[in-house]
Amino acid sequence: MDGLHLTADLHRCRCDPQWLLDANALGQACLAAVANCGLHSVGQLFHTFPASAQGPGGVTATVLLAESHLCVHTWPERAAVTLDVYVCNFSADHSERARALQQALLALFQPERQQLQEWQRGQSLHAAPAPALAPLVFSPVPA
Repeated sequence: MDGLHLTADLHRCRCDPQWLLDANALGQACLAAVANCGLHSVGQLFHTFPASAQGPGGVTATVLLAESHLCVHTWPERAAVTLDVYVCNFSADHSERARALQQALLALFQPERQQLQEWQRGQSLHAAPAPALAPLVFSPVPA
C-alpha cells in the first residue's frame, strides 16, 4: 500500500452560502472537481444535517474514488469546512491529482485561514519488500 492523505481545516470561508448548506450543490461541485483533476468517481453520498439551536445544519459530501476517497464536512454556523482527500498510489502516482483536487476545493470555499496537512501513507512502491520470515522447523524432541 502507498498513498497520499491530505487534510484541510478551513476557517471563515467567504464562499457562496450554498456550498456550506446545500448537500446536492456541494456534491455536484465535488464531482466536477474530481473529474477535472483526472480522478474517477465510483460512488457518492451527499447528506444535509438538520438545523439546531446552534444554527443551520451543515452538509457532508463523500465521493468514493477509484483511487480512494474525498470527504467534505461543513459547519455553516462557523463558516468552517474540513476536507479529507486520500489517494492510493498502487498502480500510478495520483499525488498531484490529489493536490489539484484540494486546491480546487480551497478555491471554492475561499477560507481566510486554512490549516493543511499531508501524510505519505503505507510503503513506497520503490521500497525493498519486507524480508521473508524464516520457516519454522519442528524437530522431534529426543525421548
